[in-house]
Amino acid sequence: MKSRIMYIENKGIDGISGPARIGRVTLKNSGKTLYYKGQRFNPLNGRGFKSNYFEAKTREHYWISGCKKRGGDRLYSGTIEIDDDVREEYWTEIRNLPQCKDQKIIKDTGKYSRN
Repeated sequence: MKSRIMYIENKGIDGISGPARIGRVTLKNSGKTLYYKGQRFNPLNGRGFKSNYFEAKTREHYWISGCKKRGGDRLYSGTIEIDDDVREEYWTEIRNLPQCKDQKIIKDTGKYSRN
């Protein structure tokens, strides 16, 4: 199985925006099923509203995608937590901002505002 650092957002109660983090996700051989910290995520195959995966046990919807080099992973403003085991690699390899390697939280303004 392969792994990569990805953006993971639980779509929350309103289905629009929820808790978000950046962490290491393991991809099953087909690349469609994802695993993160004991959770299994199956693809929605276009059936989700602002979501592309669902968690197998809880059925909650998530948006899971590769991290953007320029940041701006969230659609709406909010906080993104970065897992300790990927933080340095995220800041140095993906964002090319090694001076931020100790930063654990990103305050993302998002693509759209809720105001």
